[in-house]
Amino acid sequence: MAAAAAGRPWRVIPRPVLETVLHNHALRPRVQQPLLFHGPRGVGKSTLLLHRLLPRWSEQPHAAAFVDFLHPTPISASANAGPWSLLATDPAPSLPDLRRRLESALEGLARAAVLRGAVGSKDVLAALSRSHGLRTALSRLAGVPASRSSATSVPARSSTTSVPTRSSTTSVPALWARAVLASARGDDMTFRIGEGEAPNCSMEERAYMQEAMAALRVAKEVLGMQEGWRKEAMREMNRTGRFSRSLANSATDWPCLLLDVLSGAAEEDFFQPKLVLNNVDVLRKAVCEDETMVPAAMYHDSFIWRVIALGANEQCLPVIMSTSDGYYSSEAFVDFGFPNIFISRETFGWTPQEAKLHMVSEFFSEQEWKVVDEVLGPNPRQLSEIYMLKQKANSPEVLHDKNIEEIIDTYLAHLQVSVVNPAMEEALRILQKFASDVCDGKVPEKRLSFGAPWRHPPRDDNPNVSSKWAKIQLMDFVQSFVNTEFGVNYLADDSLEILDDPAAVAMIEVGLLYQQREPSFMRPITRGIQRCLARWFACSAKVTIELSRINIIPLATSNTWTKLSSPNERSWLQVVSNKIFICQQVIPIDLEPFLNFDVQLTVDFEGLTL
Repeated sequence: MAAAAAGRPWRVIPRPVLETVLHNHALRPRVQQPLLFHGPRGVGKSTLLLHRLLPRWSEQPHAAAFVDFLHPTPISASANAGPWSLLATDPAPSLPDLRRRLESALEGLARAAVLRGAVGSKDVLAALSRSHGLRTALSRLAGVPASRSSATSVPARSSTTSVPTRSSTTSVPALWARAVLASARGDDMTFRIGEGEAPNCSMEERAYMQEAMAALRVAKEVLGMQEGWRKEAMREMNRTGRFSRSLANSATDWPCLLLDVLSGAAEEDFFQPKLVLNNVDVLRKAVCEDETMVPAAMYHDSFIWRVIALGANEQCLPVIMSTSDGYYSSEAFVDFGFPNIFISRETFGWTPQEAKLHMVSEFFSEQEWKVVDEVLGPNPRQLSEIYMLKQKANSPEVLHDKNIEEIIDTYLAHLQVSVVNPAMEEALRILQKFASDVCDGKVPEKRLSFGAPWRHPPRDDNPNVSSKWAKIQLMDFVQSFVNTEFGVNYLADDSLEILDDPAAVAMIEVGLLYQQREPSFMRPITRGIQRCLARWFACSAKVTIELSRINIIPLATSNTWTKLSSPNERSWLQVVSNKIFICQQVIPIDLEPFLNFDVQLTVDFEGLTL
C-alpha cells in the first residue's frame, strides 16, 4: 500500500466546514462587513480560496476578482511548487505595482457588470457626484472653458430679464455627456467592447454598454486629474510626516468608486460580484519611492477604512481579505477602532487526527506518519513538501533514499539554512533599527522608562554595540520562549507587554511567530520552525539542551548529498561521519540515536554561525 501511495500526486483535500462558512458569506450580494480570513502560514488558505472556492465564485451569476499581492501569478498547489521560504527572494513589491493589480482586478469586475447590463453611465455619474466636485475636471475633458463662479464673477443686471449664472451647456450632466461622447471615440481598449463580446445583443444594447464603458473611462480620468492636482500637497505631507485624510483618500478614490458602483449593481441571481485580496499584509508593507504618492501603510488603511464605511453605510459587495500576518489577528481590530470591525475567520489547518485521516494510506504509511507527525506536525504545506521529497527519492539528481527519517532530516536542514537563519538575520536588523530609532528620538520615552532589558538599548549609534545588543535581546527572547514551551497566552496571562517587545515584534514580522486571536497564543507557526528556533539558539549560545524539553531532532549521520532547491545554493547539504557540511562550513556534532528523547545533546559550535 505504501508503494502505491508513493506514486500518487499530491491533491487539494477539501475542507467542508470552512468552505461552507466562506461560501455562505460570499453568496450574499451585499454585506455589512469585510471578512478577514487569517491563520499561520502553510495551513492552506490560498489553496482553499484559489482551487476550491474561486471556481464556484466565477460561475454566473457570480463574478470574482482575485488579487494576490505576494505573487503576480497564482502559485500552483501541486507537489511541484517551490520550497517554502519566509522571506521573498525578489525585491519587495512596490506600491504602484500593487495598486495597478488591485485596480485592474476591479476594472475587470466593472467590465463584467457592464456586459451584463448591470451598470450604466448614470450609475457611474451618481456614484462619482456623491463625493467629488466635477465641473472643472469635466470642462477640461470636454474641451469647454470652465465658467467662473459667482463669487468671482457678477452677471450683468437687466431690467427685463434675469440672466442665469450658469449656462445649461456647462452644467455637470451636459459636461458629463460631452466628456463621455469624446471618450467613446478614443482608442483605449481597457473599457471598450470587443468584436466577439456581447454577440447576442441588439445595437441599442451595445450602444448602452459602450456608453457605460466610456463613462468608466471618464471617471478614471477625472479622479486621476484630481489626484494630480494634489501631488505637491502629498510631497509636503511626506516631507513633514503629517497625515491628511483627504490626501489619503485621493489615492484610493478610483478603486473605491468601482466598489461603490459594483455594490450598487449587485443583485441576487443576476450579478453578484466578490473581491478576494490574498496576502493583504504585503500591501501594508510595500515600498514606495515616489514622493508624490501616499505611503503604503496609509494607502492600505485608507482603502480598508472606506470598505468598512461603505459596508456600514450602504452595504458593500463581499470583500474577503486573506493573510498570515499576526497583526490582523488582534492589533488590526484595535487600530480600526472596534473589536468586531471585521468578520474574523481564523484557521489553524488540520488537527493531528484530521491530518492522519487524510494522510495515512494515501500518502504515508502508518509507521511513516508517526515519525512525520512527531517531528513536523500537521501543517499541510510542510506535509506536501515532505511528500515531494519522498516521491523524488529515486530520481538520479537526488541521492537520499526513501527512509522517512532521512527525508525529514534533510527537510529540517533546509528549513534551518534557507528559512529560519535568514529570517533571524532579518529580525536582528529590525532590532538594530529599533536601537537606532531610540537614538534618533523616534521611540516615545514612556516605552523605555522601566522594566525589561530591551527598554535600555545603546544610547549611541555604534553599529558594533547595536549589533551585539540586538543579538543578546533576540537570544534572551528565544530562551524565554523555550522556557514557556513555545507558547504565551498574552491575554489570559496578562502578558500584553510582550507585544511591545521589539524581539517579539521582529519575529512576528519576519514570519517565524504567529499571534493568534482565539485562543490568544503567540507561538511558532509550525512544529518544524519551533525545532529550528531551538537549534538556532543552541548554535548561538553554545549550550547543553535537553531533548525531551524542546524536541530537537539532530541531522542524520548517514553519508548523503542532497539538493533541495536549485535557485538557492545554500540548499546544498552534506552529512559525512558525524559532521554537517553546509555552505562550506563544518559543524562537529556528537549525535545520539534518532528520536531518542531521554538523552542530553551537547553541541560545540566554536566560531560558527549558521
